[in-house]
Amino acid sequence: MNKIFLTGGSGFVGQSVKTYFGSLIHELDLRNSVLVKLDGNVILHFAGKSHDLKNIFDAKEYYEVNTDLTKKIYDAFLVSEAMVFITLSSVKAVADQVDRELTEEHPQNPVTHYGKSKLQAEQYIFSKPIAEGKRVYVLRPCMIHGPGNKGNLNLLYKIVSKSIPWTLGAFENKRSFCSIDNLMFILKELIERADIPSGIYNVADDEPLSTNDLIGLIAQSQNRAPKIWNISKKFIEGVASIGDKLHLPLNAERLHKLTSSYVVSNAKLMAAIGKPLPVSSKEGLMKTFQSFQNNK
Repeated sequence: MNKIFLTGGSGFVGQSVKTYFGSLIHELDLRNSVLVKLDGNVILHFAGKSHDLKNIFDAKEYYEVNTDLTKKIYDAFLVSEAMVFITLSSVKAVADQVDRELTEEHPQNPVTHYGKSKLQAEQYIFSKPIAEGKRVYVLRPCMIHGPGNKGNLNLLYKIVSKSIPWTLGAFENKRSFCSIDNLMFILKELIERADIPSGIYNVADDEPLSTNDLIGLIAQSQNRAPKIWNISKKFIEGVASIGDKLHLPLNAERLHKLTSSYVVSNAKLMAAIGKPLPVSSKEGLMKTFQSFQNNK
């Protein structure tokens, strides 16, 4: 392997890729309208417009970056000497909410522009024939986390840090996560092994965890006891319904987001790789939470 071309090197995943693969990485300059000759073995297309939780992005930005840019990079791959193309899609290209374990065969019904733009990129990629010997992988990760990552896990960490009780302990849920260490391992396997078939693969740690589990791990990383209150579900739901009417911070929509389940199956990918992931769900999350502690 002589070169790995990378887009999105400034993002959390891109920074991790540069650290993991070192001198093999060559970043593509996307400001140049004409791509340089792709004479490396691998293209990792990780540039993208992330999910906007604050609803401040213009919808067209998602399609310009997540769809149109992906088309441009993929077209360059098809006519290049590169043999492997890997891009990050998202489980949200399939569904924003699930009532069962999400597999690659789940009906596709994204509701956000983020999810729709990712799905359109997927559909374009697999509408094109590829030359013999080339391999194409579209990865659908769930929430990726690790040292240096900022997001919802960081917000939850701050709640526990301030000794604020978690008042939704009576709600039972399960959510899948993806450790950055596991993602790097998966990328290495896909790059190095020609026996792994091209296709779409969900990416997740093996074991989904509940929010109560997360609270417990965060408290453990801080050497404190978790504060989880099991207040009646009916009471909390009543407060949320009042929140809908009075526009309070806790409303029905936010309660659903905080307590719903989103379990992602990694069975297809694990069967293709045939090796266990290097980091367990709890080990990966503990490493992330300890990094928050070190960066305070």
